[in-house]
Order: sequence, then structure tokens, then C-alpha cells
Amino acid sequence: MTLTEPAPSVGTAADPASRVTLTSVRNAARVLRAFSRAGQELGITELARQLGLGKSTVHRLVTTLTAERLLERGSTPGRYRLGLVLYELGSNVTEHVDLHQAALPVIATLRHETGEMVHVAVLDGLEVVYVERLESHNLLPVFRQVGHRLPAHWTSSGKILLAALPPDELSLRLADWRPRAVTPWTITGKTRLLAELSEIAKRGWAQNNEEGHLGIVSVGARREETIVVSDPFTP
Repeated sequence: MTLTEPAPSVGTAADPASRVTLTSVRNAARVLRAFSRAGQELGITELARQLGLGKSTVHRLVTTLTAERLLERGSTPGRYRLGLVLYELGSNVTEHVDLHQAALPVIATLRHETGEMVHVAVLDGLEVVYVERLESHNLLPVFRQVGHRLPAHWTSSGKILLAALPPDELSLRLADWRPRAVTPWTITGKTRLLAELSEIAKRGWAQNNEEGHLGIVSVGARREETIVVSDPFTP
């Protein structure tokens, strides 16, 4: 059997109109991701500056997202916040992944034994997403809510998840890695990061020593293929 590539039709990736549409979808997703902090409200000008887009483009995107209830008007005129539809969608993801039931006994035990806040994280590209947490009396300002993202190499949870990747996959993800130092201890060299990840893979746990935020250290261990339990605390 011989497979031949079909000619491009309307709406395919080869169609210029399709490329415009895909760019619009990508920019709409970037607008939504700009609202990364709980309760955050942003205006058109601020969004345009953050995303590097024209204000007219951002206005059209925000108007469409608001009409679809993915955004809603904020408490201040001219500002917007995430809409309840995203909460509904997020709830569906939570039910699908079903991490809560699997993780809760583990993090409850760890919190009881350490007295510290405990998180469950998953890897998304070169970032970790915190999908579950149990608070302690030592509430840390860095970890405000479930869904919070951080660069993986800043965190113990991110490091141990990176260390679990196959070498080819890790190399692919790090190909365009351009880290920036946010503390004197942030890892910014690929050679140093790979050496640390190799050591983490051997011993089965990772640590973060103020590499993402001053005054915050953590340890993390892998529970399942993509789940990490981490215990952030102040030294």
C-alpha cells in the first residue's frame, strides 16, 4: 500500500487563513495564562504590554473571551479576571486526572510528620504545576494556590520530575532552555543542571536550596510516574 499526502484543503495548516486562526487561538490562550495569580485583575493596556501585542488585538481577544465567559469584568472598570467557565473546565480536569484521591493519604501523612506545607506537582514542559496541597501553620507566600506554576529547575519537585525523563526527551526539552538567575543559587548552566539531575535519578529525591526564592528550601520525592510530593519550608 502506498500512502500519499492529500492536497491542502480549506482550514488545513497549509492554508494562510488557518495560520492566522491558529495564531489567534494561541494569543487567546496567552491572554488567559496571563491571569496566573488567584484573584488577579488586568486591563487591556497591561495585557498588551505583558504579551507584546497591540492594544486593538488584545481588546478583540478579551471581548471574545468575555462573550464566551472565559473572562469576566473585574471589580474595577476596564479590568478583567478569569471567568467561572474556567473553574468548570478545571473541575472536569481534576475529575479526569483523579490525583486528589491518590495523593491525599500520602500528603496528609507527610504533613503530620513534618508540620510543614506539602504539595503534589506534575511536570508540564519545563514547568511544574502544583495540583494538590495541604497547608500548615507555616504558610509560605510563594505557594498561594493549586494551579500555581514555577520553572522546574527552581524546585525540588521539578528537578525530580526532570530527572525521571528519558535522556532524549530531557535533551529535547532543554534545547531552547534560557534560564535567568533570580537568586544567587539559581541553576543557570545546562551542564550543572544535568549533573544534578543525574545524581537525583540515582538517589530518588531532590532538594532546592533557595534557588527560586530567597528563604525557601524544599525536598521532594517521586510517588508515581508523574507525581511528586514536595515539602517546602523556611530554613
